[in-house]
Amino acid sequence: MQADRDIPLNTWPRRAALAHFSRMAQPAFSVTAPVDVTGLRERAAAHGATPWLAYHHAALEAANAVDGMRQTLKADGSGAREFATIHASTTVPRDDGSFGFLTLPRDGSLAAFAARAKPNLERVRRASGDLFAADDPGDVREETLVHMTALPWFSFTAFTHARGQGDDRPKVAFGRFMTQGERLLMPVAVDVHHALCDGVHVGRFFERLQAQLDSI
Repeated sequence: MQADRDIPLNTWPRRAALAHFSRMAQPAFSVTAPVDVTGLRERAAAHGATPWLAYHHAALEAANAVDGMRQTLKADGSGAREFATIHASTTVPRDDGSFGFLTLPRDGSLAAFAARAKPNLERVRRASGDLFAADDPGDVREETLVHMTALPWFSFTAFTHARGQGDDRPKVAFGRFMTQGERLLMPVAVDVHHALCDGVHVGRFFERLQAQLDSI
């Protein structure tokens, strides 16, 4: 079984990128592209999942397939930490008009992922107050999270994620489905720290995401 590992700076091919981008006030970059979700509703239902759960699952599997998205910069600047598995945290609109955070632990099976998520999703939806109220992260560590959000009210061609000081976690946003000819498309925005990921990594993510969606 694969384990988390430290990547020493002196053996890390990205050490020059780290030195360059660590000097920047805003070292992240964002890319938005459409993915094909034609027939996703029907395919997801066969696994007991909604489209919302299905595309979160597909994106999480895609992120796990990209090494740069499983990495985080070490606080002492000595290199990076690569996680064997990363999980997701996403936003859930609450019944009171606010929103809360929901942890989505990784599971290779969409059916198992959906079955675990559904009761937690309902608890977070009914909660109020603290953003983390009613969430049940289990043994998932915060540093292993990909931050996700869904905006089904509108489509978009670009998206900017909020980032705190030292935040290098990958971030993914999903937009409203839109019809294009006979296909159904969904905009997806990916935001990554440039010391960890380049355009090629984001390209691999989108390739894997589409393959995951198609395989449902």
